[in-house]
Amino acid sequence: MNNYEEITYDNTLMAIIIRDNFTCTQTKFFSVPEFSQQVGYIVYNRGGVIKAHFHKEVKRSIVFTQEVLFIRKGKLIINFYTADKKVITSRELLKGDVVFLCRGGHGFEMIEDTEILEVKQGPYSGVDDDKEKFEGVENDTGK
Repeated sequence: MNNYEEITYDNTLMAIIIRDNFTCTQTKFFSVPEFSQQVGYIVYNRGGVIKAHFHKEVKRSIVFTQEVLFIRKGKLIINFYTADKKVITSRELLKGDVVFLCRGGHGFEMIEDTEILEVKQGPYSGVDDDKEKFEGVENDTGK
């Protein structure tokens, strides 16, 4: 069962949601080669091997910060925004779901106590350097 969804706007991939019950029989990468972050679902048969390796130093240019969020507990609504701060759509995320935030803006409303594991390019340069906050459709809690 391929339970994932691509959120697009104006032919731009904004996000990919990979549901907790996603499965496939072979390795699948969701990200395109041009992205600065790679997200894939890796499948190996019993006895498979990943040879010992290290990653060489490679200089890369990062233009947009991309995030991968793993919902570890709870329930939330994620709202997706265009670059000019207009809401595109919303989705509910549950425990076990993963969202790859590729482009555009996003905001969150926690429906239940929620825990999220976040992976993104770093180091974090601080709110003023890394983020531009704006009024969205979320309930404003001052965060």
